[in-house]
Amino acid sequence: MAAAAVLDAERAASHAGVSLRELTGMGEQAESIRLLSEIWKRSPENPPVPPELLRAMSKAGNYIAGAFIEDELIGLAIAFHADPDRHALHSHIAGISPAHAGRSVGFALKQHQRAWALSRGIDTIEWTFDPLVARNAYFNLSKLGAEPAEYLANFYGEIADGINTDDETDRLLVSWRLRSEVAVACAAGASAVAVREPGDVWVAVPTDIEQIRREDMAAAQQWRHRVRDQLTELLDAGGRIIGFDRAEGYLVRPGRDS
Repeated sequence: MAAAAVLDAERAASHAGVSLRELTGMGEQAESIRLLSEIWKRSPENPPVPPELLRAMSKAGNYIAGAFIEDELIGLAIAFHADPDRHALHSHIAGISPAHAGRSVGFALKQHQRAWALSRGIDTIEWTFDPLVARNAYFNLSKLGAEPAEYLANFYGEIADGINTDDETDRLLVSWRLRSEVAVACAAGASAVAVREPGDVWVAVPTDIEQIRREDMAAAQQWRHRVRDQLTELLDAGGRIIGFDRAEGYLVRPGRDS
């Protein structure tokens, strides 16, 4: 399966028009920090990942890879190893230059990450994302086939950047089982589609929470608490998120206690 994953990653990179490789040199790693700061709208003095930490992570054999158009770094992903017994990788941060959004570079990077993990005997990649960002929910659940595992309220606390602004940092933890049928199918270009059954419920999210944050922070916070309350109530009662639809939001299959 690792060999097939390499081919999937190469195909995705070709489709996106990029080359993918690990970033091991200090120059490329410095450029990756500059790009992350640009994407997250942070000053060079306050990058999302400190340069010395990134250097140490690279030396320790963690995943640091970038997407290039010729010699220009336009995207990257950083992940570190979880507890050894779990055979999992935690993908901490990934970003694509806004100038190159919409060309499937993120999908290519995740397929490269999947191939890298499988070649090292790692079966699962986990990461968190803001459950209010609809495009990320669709990408993670539908395009990659990752499975929501846990709702984490205000997980990071306050983050001083231009993305999270004054909002609380709720996150949805997802688990991407790299050998699952859905992950294999998504790597080949399919999308994960959940079939609704009687009793399943939708939890709506805004189409563009980032625009709402810019224009009306009070409304953004209302969305935050509404989605948090609905999802945590369903999940705490044994429910599970089984899919995401751009128009309807999260599809949740309630548990027996709901």
